[in-house]
Amino acid sequence: MAKGMIRYWAAAKAAAGTAEEPYDATSLAEALETARAARDAEFTRVVSRSSFLVNGDPVGARAPEDVELPEDGVVEVLPPFAGG
Repeated sequence: MAKGMIRYWAAAKAAAGTAEEPYDATSLAEALETARAARDAEFTRVVSRSSFLVNGDPVGARAPEDVELPEDGVVEVLPPFAGG
């Protein structure tokens, strides 16, 4: 297990009810599942449409279960937004 921080932006921050929270997980999928378990359907909807960075690197099309999380890492949750 690795420990790090999840940072939420824009609509993800609103749905999470916090700007950041710690993770204790081996994969992105595991960290997101733990975060979802404590929240409502709106959080799940926003996160399912979001993109992710791990230590500044885009996750892209990789499946969350294939993305290993590093010790002291930072996961950024970026929901879609208008304006680009």
